[in-house]
Amino acid sequence: RCENLVEVHFQLQQQVMAASTELGPELLSRLLERFNEVLSSLVKSSFLVEKQPPQVLKTQTKFQASVRFLLGPRLLKAAPKPYMVRADMVTEKQARELELSNYSNTLSESTGEIVHNMVALETNPTSGNCCANFKNVLLKKIKRCERKGSESVTEEKCAVLFSTNVTLTPSNVSIHLQVLSLPIVVIVHGNQDNNAKATVLWDNAFSDIDRVPFVVAERVPWDKMCDTLNLKFMAEVQTTKGLLKEHYFFLAQKIFNDHSASPEDFQSRHVSWAQFNKEILPGRGFTFWQWFDGVLDLTKRCLKSYWSDRLIMGFISKQYVCKLLSMQPDGTFLLRFSDSEIGGVTIAYVMRGKDGSSQVENIQPFSAKDLSIRSLGDRIRDLGQLRNLYPNIPKDQAFGSHYNSEWGGPG
Repeated sequence: RCENLVEVHFQLQQQVMAASTELGPELLSRLLERFNEVLSSLVKSSFLVEKQPPQVLKTQTKFQASVRFLLGPRLLKAAPKPYMVRADMVTEKQARELELSNYSNTLSESTGEIVHNMVALETNPTSGNCCANFKNVLLKKIKRCERKGSESVTEEKCAVLFSTNVTLTPSNVSIHLQVLSLPIVVIVHGNQDNNAKATVLWDNAFSDIDRVPFVVAERVPWDKMCDTLNLKFMAEVQTTKGLLKEHYFFLAQKIFNDHSASPEDFQSRHVSWAQFNKEILPGRGFTFWQWFDGVLDLTKRCLKSYWSDRLIMGFISKQYVCKLLSMQPDGTFLLRFSDSEIGGVTIAYVMRGKDGSSQVENIQPFSAKDLSIRSLGDRIRDLGQLRNLYPNIPKDQAFGSHYNSEWGGPG
């Protein structure tokens, strides 16, 4: 524990002072200087961000954060008044310079204006924790930096720097404490939220713990991307039912635009940031992430129980659906996420013509708005041409628990 290390430090210092005559002035001076260096290093490392600011932060929107000084209760109890902690926005370049200087440099200029950015560092009498709680903070404006090449504002990372100066008792040593938040993407409009989330997800998933702020790989192994998408899906939808191998195969075909490779072929590939959220999917007006995030939002809002009951195949191509359904009896159907629209789920079903030939039809995708008016279960009950969920589960058996009790009631 930090407190124990500090106690040992002060005991050693007292022993050195007691032996000052034997040590001589030169050695004593060197030892005391070294003691102060060790204490300073220990104290600086005990200043932590306890509650991170939102990693996608909209200007003119209030947010909360807190920092904790682990050694505060031990070292600041005799302070005549509380020390103030300051919160400033810093660019990636400034964060890098602070890190390279081992936080010995101080910030020259904030990159944005934060309102209510000074908070007292106080010890809570109940918990005994020494914290500064920023409860009513607002980023009024942000200064954008020069961006590299085709980089967009939603790829620009900054951070909040929390800093304070404390004087420690009983040694009377003055120390400048600084700690950086996790990287933050600042947006000014809600329509930037989707792309900002992509930057944060990539950074959180693929950055090394010990890195220069905020360096992250441009390309990552596909299997790592699969793990990330799966964890994101389960966390966002709040389900224990994750993605399956066949889902990953479909997602790989989509992101790599390759329908000839086998699932094993994709395992050795790397996927780039550009493929994830810069390049528009062929024949579409959106990126892979924008499409996937739309699926997340729809499932979270309207389809959680259906997904958790494994009633939605979801991640499957239109072509493969035709292959699966064409040999099935009339009225066999399945549910897949729309390829052509963001945030849509469609029902594909098979019907036979008078000549006996099978035809697979796709119903116009339902959006979250559609499903808020009438639920998916009730829509499936309404459609007489739907009989069995693929491969052969009667629809009332599969979806009965999802029907509303009143026929024709709102979904």
